[in-house]
Amino acid sequence: MSEADKVFAGSIPKNYDRYLVPLIFEGFAEDFAQRVASLSPNTVLETAAGSGVVTRALTPKLLPNASHIVTDLNQPMLDYAATRQVADNRISWRKADAQALPFEDAAFDLVCCQFGVMFFPDRQSGYREAKRVLKSGGCFLFNVWDRIEENVFANDVTNALAQVFPNDPPRFLARTPHGYHDTALIRSELEKAGFSNVVIETRAEQSRASSPRHPAVAYCQGTPLRNEIEARDADKPEAAPTTPRPRSRTDTEAARLLPKFKHT
Repeated sequence: MSEADKVFAGSIPKNYDRYLVPLIFEGFAEDFAQRVASLSPNTVLETAAGSGVVTRALTPKLLPNASHIVTDLNQPMLDYAATRQVADNRISWRKADAQALPFEDAAFDLVCCQFGVMFFPDRQSGYREAKRVLKSGGCFLFNVWDRIEENVFANDVTNALAQVFPNDPPRFLARTPHGYHDTALIRSELEKAGFSNVVIETRAEQSRASSPRHPAVAYCQGTPLRNEIEARDADKPEAAPTTPRPRSRTDTEAARLLPKFKHT
């Protein structure tokens, strides 16, 4: 994973939340929040919280006296998440690296992370840190994406970009978000970090887009894929709202995706 894969800054947080969250994250966030709430934790640590979709889904389900610390490595994402959250004194926000958590040992009943562990440069460190801050009998709950071939939007965007940049196709989506799906490896790494009773479940959902442009904008402007596109082409996905050129690359992707989604 490159350093650029972890950069969610500029307009990426807003586009991520506006386009990508409703496209692929909200349904899983509701399920994820229900799983967390079913364990009735009093102290919750959320890592790699992104724009706060799980936080928003979980808050109404928390116990009245619960404490929920929401963290992310990217301060812009954390700041944006806080603006989207209804004020609640059970929630606190803190920038934190999941691989070096600034919390005492045995501080939480539950640690949760939705679609974030794939971004850990050293997952073993992240897993060991989650284990360290959990109380005895605590639970570490997280999810990851399956391989990219099982995720139509991400796969089609990646293939379309390979046609635009045949000599150096952007591979962020396949490399990082969809690059950690081997259940045997996941189980092994968790056990090496000290976890026992590891349970892995596969859940399938179907996302729908209102137009081909929605996934094109979501992935090309709402993820670090944008950084790869800009590094390869001076015609950037977005420069300023008043400029007619900014959307040209995203529009190119929408045009390439249109025939695919017309028949799905």
